[in-house]
Amino acid sequence: MYSGFLTDVDGVKLGHAEDKNALTGVSVILCEEGFSAGVDVRGAGPGTRETDLLRAENLVEKVHAVFLTGGSAYGLDAGGGVMKFLEEKDKGFDVGVGVVPIVPGAVLFDLAIGDAKVRPDKEMGYLASKNATDCDKTMGNFGAGCGASVGKIKGNDFAMKSGIGQSSVKVGDVVVSSIVAVNALGDIYDYEKSKRIAGVYDRENSKHLSTIDLYEKNFSGYNNKVNSCNTTIAVVCTNAKLTKANCNKVSQMAHDGYARSINPVHTMQDGDTIFTIAKGDIESDINLIGMMAAKSISRSIANAIYAAEDAGGLVSYNSIK
Repeated sequence: MYSGFLTDVDGVKLGHAEDKNALTGVSVILCEEGFSAGVDVRGAGPGTRETDLLRAENLVEKVHAVFLTGGSAYGLDAGGGVMKFLEEKDKGFDVGVGVVPIVPGAVLFDLAIGDAKVRPDKEMGYLASKNATDCDKTMGNFGAGCGASVGKIKGNDFAMKSGIGQSSVKVGDVVVSSIVAVNALGDIYDYEKSKRIAGVYDRENSKHLSTIDLYEKNFSGYNNKVNSCNTTIAVVCTNAKLTKANCNKVSQMAHDGYARSINPVHTMQDGDTIFTIAKGDIESDINLIGMMAAKSISRSIANAIYAAEDAGGLVSYNSIK
């Protein structure tokens, strides 16, 4: 595995809650004092909350948490629990008569394994917030990664179990970290080791297949069968000083980490989304931050695969390596 964790950036807490039987969950990134934030959505099937607020021309400058969740669009209910937790601590945007916590989030589709009728809700979002610490090292089948899977072009019989991964990189005093819930249509690669580590897997013959090759050979057969049971979602975090516009640009550059490690990526069947949050302690070059973000994203994707365990009838990297 690659080293580092999301909470290597001071002022950030991370917590998870999940239902291991239903195979779904939520991960909450708390930045209670307010961090600058941005987002970039590249997949064509996203499920998101409060992303318009992160456009540079809009009013609110800071967010107080970001959540990543399973449950498809139903999972957006978890955001209410995060807001409740923050309001109880009087953390949020001051509106004169109280505070309104600013809590963007994104969902992935995990209803195809486990129990499709159980989804993250307000209570689970609150519990994940309550569980948040500044030293969380959780990876694998937890939080938003509890029901994550990859390589789904031929259905669950050929798919593999994925999960949630973290990493961080440091240059001088600048730290950039990330957390990724990997739930992709495509195959997964460890970019720095130049090897495929998950994706479409032929269990009978114990070998990986190529999503792109399969699609090219049988386009008409897969075109109507491939559903939107995907979406990889992530948060990049840094101690650098960034504006909302800067955070949006870093999120855009961070998608290079997706492109290096997921193939294909950003399809019509994915809702790929990356948030960036910035504490604002260190002056730095935005190009450097974007490069570091892409590197961390790639490492977190690999860590999600390396930490995953068999579940829901799906095999994992650790059971076939």
